Amino acid sequence: MDSSSRKFVFITGGVVSSIGKGVAAASLAALLESRGIRVTLVKLDPYINIDPGMMSPLQHGEVFVTEDGAETDLDLGHYERFITARMGKRNNFTTGQIYNSVLAKERRGDYLGMTVQVIPHITDEIKSWIYAGAGDAEVTLVEVGGTVGDIESQPFLEAIRQIRLDRGRMDTCFVHLSYVPYLEAAGEIKTKPTQHSVKEARQIGIQPDVLICRMSHPLQEVERRKLALFCNVESEAVISCTDVDSIYKVPGLLNRQGLDELVCKKLGLTTMHSDLSKWETLIYKKENFTHEVNIAMVGKYVSLTDAYKSVNEALIHAGIHIRAKVNVYPIDSEQLNEDNLHVLDGMDAILVPGGFGPRGVEGKLRAIEYARTRRKPFFGICFGMQLAVTEFARNVAGWKGASSTELCADTCFPVVSLISRARADSNSVLTPDVDTNGVMRLGAHKFTIEASSLLSEIYGRSEALERHRHRYEVTPSYLPDLVKAGLRISAHSADDKRFCEAVELIDHPWFIGVQFHPEFSSTPSTPNPLFRSFIEAALVHQRFTKVEQCAVVA
Repeated sequence: MDSSSRKFVFITGGVVSSIGKGVAAASLAALLESRGIRVTLVKLDPYINIDPGMMSPLQHGEVFVTEDGAETDLDLGHYERFITARMGKRNNFTTGQIYNSVLAKERRGDYLGMTVQVIPHITDEIKSWIYAGAGDAEVTLVEVGGTVGDIESQPFLEAIRQIRLDRGRMDTCFVHLSYVPYLEAAGEIKTKPTQHSVKEARQIGIQPDVLICRMSHPLQEVERRKLALFCNVESEAVISCTDVDSIYKVPGLLNRQGLDELVCKKLGLTTMHSDLSKWETLIYKKENFTHEVNIAMVGKYVSLTDAYKSVNEALIHAGIHIRAKVNVYPIDSEQLNEDNLHVLDGMDAILVPGGFGPRGVEGKLRAIEYARTRRKPFFGICFGMQLAVTEFARNVAGWKGASSTELCADTCFPVVSLISRARADSNSVLTPDVDTNGVMRLGAHKFTIEASSLLSEIYGRSEALERHRHRYEVTPSYLPDLVKAGLRISAHSADDKRFCEAVELIDHPWFIGVQFHPEFSSTPSTPNPLFRSFIEAALVHQRFTKVEQCAVVA
């Protein structure tokens, strides 16, 4: 596509962080896509880390992995769940990546001995990365992380100001998302914080074209006119985004106020009318459940819901399509012990998600043993699968002390160990680990499914493609003995290195561990089949338990 015909929508934030810029950006992208416009999104993160791969999930939330192996901000998960375009390395970049690239160019002599400065060198680099991220999209929505006024965000804001200057008003649109608080004591909506936020943006040369007000109470006409007047935007361009009980209601909320029509007008786009039937059907199903299930999520990052964002959303997607309300109960694995294991009694199924490190491991192992011995549906993802293998090795195969070398370097039965460089397949995205000299297996990899397995029944085919993010693997030399003890290896990597990709228990109603992350490929329209089957198994277990209880009472 001719770069001169591309359009850009820049989304900035004000007053406070974590007010939903990612969902707002994804929702607007969904509205534009529903009009037949080819869209994509780019997230600019102002932190100096190269990527979030080494950041704590408790601080930053989950790391979302793209098909091409990029470790990215969790907002890219929202993007993929709301639009059809797939994200990749070029759709998310950080201050750290920009400076790293500029410094590498300086060392190569690309700047011919010039003094390297924020303007123009850093801002030019940012602009070039934005254009690369746009690809062949007709409209690219660019979300700037943080809030206006942050010192970290200034180079990004300067870069998008320059893009407006370079391309003109018909090719660019500025959308500012700001928090508008409601003071309970005064019984009033307060517009002053947003006024100051817009003033801050205007001082650096960014005049918002559209103002989206994130708020708990509906915006009244008097406040709308006040914001329009003091923020220098049209009254119709002040959009109220009130709290909703589902993020999938946001596209409809914004559409009813004409946001997509307004943006198309600003960009000079003539399009078809938006078709929100997909979202309307989704919301109808979500609000008309016929069943309800309780899922225990046993992890160590449960104090922050964003730490397992994609897993939570994938469970919701599966529930929507089988008309089941999914209640997820986060259980801190550090606090789970023999004295309180009964908290799992009322659960219909147990899920142990991914993670790194030894903290909380014993609680996860107890939950896995509980699910295995009580025949309760169990789903282990990545580290959850590795621990399922560890628990099986200890308590079924009889290898006392079996462990992962991540947890115990001198274990006598290292059933899980680091992926060696020799075993890493040639198609992997390999990330050197300075501390362990290991590699990280990232991105989408194809695997072969065993014909007689439950996994084969779930996927309905002999091969599948899912995304990975792991440094450890089930140690290949232990697989034959684990199989003899009753563990089924239900999937291997499609290459000749034969990574163990999934395990099952043959004599259990539903016990599956997968090395990959199926949550990353789940969307509201197409839930991942593993999550759907898991929720169906939870419903079956629930009905069976009720029948047993009735029989006891009788």
